[in-house]
Amino acid sequence: MGGTEKMMYKVKNYMEEAVLMIFDRVLKDIDVCKCEKCKTDIFALTLNRLPPRYVATEEGELYTRIESLKEQFEVDIIAAITAAAYIVKSNPKHEVK
Repeated sequence: MGGTEKMMYKVKNYMEEAVLMIFDRVLKDIDVCKCEKCKTDIFALTLNRLPPRYVATEEGELYTRIESLKEQFEVDIIAAITAAAYIVKSNPKHEVK
């Protein structure tokens, strides 16, 4: 896996993609600041609360696989986003205007 050969497959943490797919939908129903800094902090905390799930796929099949696996973990993802939003709401790192 070294050298100059081009990799046909990619290794990707599909949990990141699964969170991205539902992040805005879940966040809209939570009373929390939605500035870019807070959203980024919530996203990072969410991923830190979830186990990484790495998959090796060709790019085209990645999204098909993510969609099917997302359903398995959707409850965990929603819970992690909610918990992360509560933490950020309690300790926002953005500047208050």
